[in-house]
Amino acid sequence: MLPFDMPQDTDIAWCPGCGNFPLLVILKDVLRDLGRKPSETVIASGIGQAAKMPQYVDVNMFNGLHGRSIPVAMGVKLANRKLTVIAESGDGDIYGEGGNHLLHAARRNPDMTVLVHNNMVYGLTKGQASPTSEEGMKNPVQPDGVIVEPFNPMAVAISVDAPFVARTYVGDPAHAKEIIKAAIEFPGFAVVDIFTPCVVFNKLNTYQWFKEHAYPVPEDHDPSDRVAAFELALETERLPLGVLYRNDSRELYEDRLSITETPLYERKFPESAFQEVLAGYR
Repeated sequence: MLPFDMPQDTDIAWCPGCGNFPLLVILKDVLRDLGRKPSETVIASGIGQAAKMPQYVDVNMFNGLHGRSIPVAMGVKLANRKLTVIAESGDGDIYGEGGNHLLHAARRNPDMTVLVHNNMVYGLTKGQASPTSEEGMKNPVQPDGVIVEPFNPMAVAISVDAPFVARTYVGDPAHAKEIIKAAIEFPGFAVVDIFTPCVVFNKLNTYQWFKEHAYPVPEDHDPSDRVAAFELALETERLPLGVLYRNDSRELYEDRLSITETPLYERKFPESAFQEVLAGYR
């Protein structure tokens, strides 16, 4: 087996045709191309079909509560800066239940990557609208159609100065590999919105729909230009793919906390420090 591969008889509980399948292959290829080691890689996820991803990759993993992949991943990174840390889940998990964590992690800027499987629907719970569902989309919970405009993750991320904001599509594996690789290599908080069609519960935003509505970021786009990036993010008729925004000047959260390269489990703390902590609880 190649690094990051699970045994061939691993039962993958996704529907045939699910956009998560190509993303699984892409992610493992990226980690191998970057020379990462499974023992030094951690993927944290929440709840949902997308959140099953780390169960199918041979890495250290944490599958936790709905919307809570980012704080877990951030805690792992603060405990051991040497690890490659990824938080991943679906659009409902990270933009819905976990939206507050996305905002404040972007403000703090820990060195970690957030991969969001965006299929514009809640797939695990059988098709109700997610934060990114198109207005007018009919589903079992909103039979007359969604009546609010979709959440714009790219615009929100740029507005809080997330230092790396990008979007890609699993229907273009070469582009997806390039963007995810750049996000993992980026020294800071990187957010990647990944179009991953749900072939069972979302009959509107299909592979063909994404092919027709997504387009590459213009070659002359300057990702360091925050205003230009925000303008791109506000497009809704055609959805730009690529690195929308990049800010290389932000200080890492780990550096602001003066966290060293020595993992937490290897650090030596004086006995007096523990006594001071205990004294505070007496």
